Amino acid sequence: MGIICPTVTAYDPHAYREQMERITPFAKRVHIDLMDGEFAPTVSPALNQIWWSDATQADIHLMYMRPMDYLEELIKMRPHMVIVHNEATVHHMHFAGELHKENILVGLAILQDTPIEHSYQIMHSFDQVLIFSGQLGHHGGIADLELIDKVKKAKEHHPDAEIAWDGGVTDQNIQQLVEAGVDVLNVGGFIQNSSNPTNAYATLETLVRG
Repeated sequence: MGIICPTVTAYDPHAYREQMERITPFAKRVHIDLMDGEFAPTVSPALNQIWWSDATQADIHLMYMRPMDYLEELIKMRPHMVIVHNEATVHHMHFAGELHKENILVGLAILQDTPIEHSYQIMHSFDQVLIFSGQLGHHGGIADLELIDKVKKAKEHHPDAEIAWDGGVTDQNIQQLVEAGVDVLNVGGFIQNSSNPTNAYATLETLVRG
């Protein structure tokens, strides 16, 4: 059964609070997008302005060009997972190793245009492989279901990894994604833009359960 992670993608602390408070009543695990204005075109609040409920697991999706510059701050935050991009300027295995020393899980995100094969040499160092199908630093992308092939290849190459999808998950495609092997579904616009986020989340939960 797939895990639904509502996403927070905010550009200032006020919007961050609004989005987090919108999903906190029902979210067991959240996906927090952080952008640096370089790797991603938008800018999120600084790390020292990021928070989440003690009852919630937080995955931090680091859309930063140079993740290693923020390693110490990330460790102090104690998230469930930190997700770094395959395309970032970082020694990926070293970054993952430092977080693993602190018992923090690490994910590897792969952009649409990056062949999955380009990550094979480092993939084994990560706990999650995230297939990215959205717009960097924005809610409301459209899921490119042709990328499902990446899901299959990631599962074949690293069967122990959690496979995640980010971008355009809705009630129209969530079952197809789960059937393709996606374990974690990061959902932004479908929940955050809903007039009733609780019902939107419940709808997806029902579909995932089959």
